[in-house]
Amino acid sequence: MVARARTYGEGTTALPGTERPATGSVRDRLSVLLIEDDDGDALIVEDLLEGTLPLARLIRARTLGEALAKLEDGIDCLLLDLKLPDAEGLDTVVRLRAQAPGIPLIVLTGLNDEAAGVGAVDAGAQDYLVKGHVDGDQLARAIRYSISRRQADEARQQLRLAQAQSREVTRLERGLAPRPLIDDDLVWIATCYRAGRDRGLLGGDFFDVAEAPDGRVRLVVGDVCGHGPDEAAIGVCLRAAWRALAICGVEPERTMRALQRVLEHEREIPLLFTTLCTLEIDADGAGAEMMLAGHPAPILIDGGSVSDFPQVAVGPPIGLGDGRWQPTHLDLPPDWAMLLHTDGITEGRIGEGAERLGTARLQTLIAEYIAAHHDWHEQPDRLLLSLIEQAEELNGGALTDDVAMVLVGASPQR
Repeated sequence: MVARARTYGEGTTALPGTERPATGSVRDRLSVLLIEDDDGDALIVEDLLEGTLPLARLIRARTLGEALAKLEDGIDCLLLDLKLPDAEGLDTVVRLRAQAPGIPLIVLTGLNDEAAGVGAVDAGAQDYLVKGHVDGDQLARAIRYSISRRQADEARQQLRLAQAQSREVTRLERGLAPRPLIDDDLVWIATCYRAGRDRGLLGGDFFDVAEAPDGRVRLVVGDVCGHGPDEAAIGVCLRAAWRALAICGVEPERTMRALQRVLEHEREIPLLFTTLCTLEIDADGAGAEMMLAGHPAPILIDGGSVSDFPQVAVGPPIGLGDGRWQPTHLDLPPDWAMLLHTDGITEGRIGEGAERLGTARLQTLIAEYIAAHHDWHEQPDRLLLSLIEQAEELNGGALTDDVAMVLVGASPQR
């Protein structure tokens, strides 16, 4: 004898004895939407599931329109009859898939419609079953397997998306942090780029090093305000424009104005701005010209001494203000080195409070490292890695902002 289901609310049925106990998670119980206009066939499905999926919650819809209205009820699986009063055949599958692409779908066919079941699978269903030729175990297994397959498909799709995002990040990082373009041995260079935590894409921090036709070495470090693909794209654009201007020998002031024009033309976000530090080292290595557009000044390393550059001129970030920047001439000691950086490292926290690392504490970390490693010039990249590691340790985890650093120093033979 077929057991009739008790009804709870319009169009919703629960099998006898399947009421959810008071304990346990609601999501431990499967919710199956049966789309079937024939009451007899619907009762057979209810009976089959009663013994094999005792925790199942079976929801009934007699038409496709009624089913579409119930799709937001946390449905785990759809059981679909291909012949409904308001839809028939593969069109039913296509319309249901368009509204519920992520819910596993099993098609129920008649004995003479097996070909339609195969076509339904091609149209997006996970499986098909022939009415009258399936028992409770087969139906329950099909439901479980369809859910498992759908979850596996979603996991593979998420993996492919993550891999695509990783490849995009790699391409963007090559654009934001390229290899130095210098042939002379005037200086040595060490660089470090560390993307911030909890973001699928990089922000807009960038750096570059290039040699001008007159033998001067030029450097830039920049930080586009904000994080995301738009900011990263602007960073790549500005960095590439800067390199082209640098290797053509365009003066720093004209270069800065050109970058402002590029930013204003390319930005999609209103008032997006970028801070910049540019440095042009004389061909003899004894001096340099620096321009700051709202950016932190480099840190000077003179032997064992670590300090700021005094009395530097700072103009507005590019993208803001009237575009007036003044160069600052720097007299460099014989055994000089400089660290150019973005504020991602100095904005790192110290512990759980509001205190930040800051420039003074960063200088202390540099001084402590070079005091403990007298041969640090031989592997300057290790200094940069040490700064990142110590900043992360003080922060209690990975830094939230991107960090770009360029460490440059006078070559010993000079």
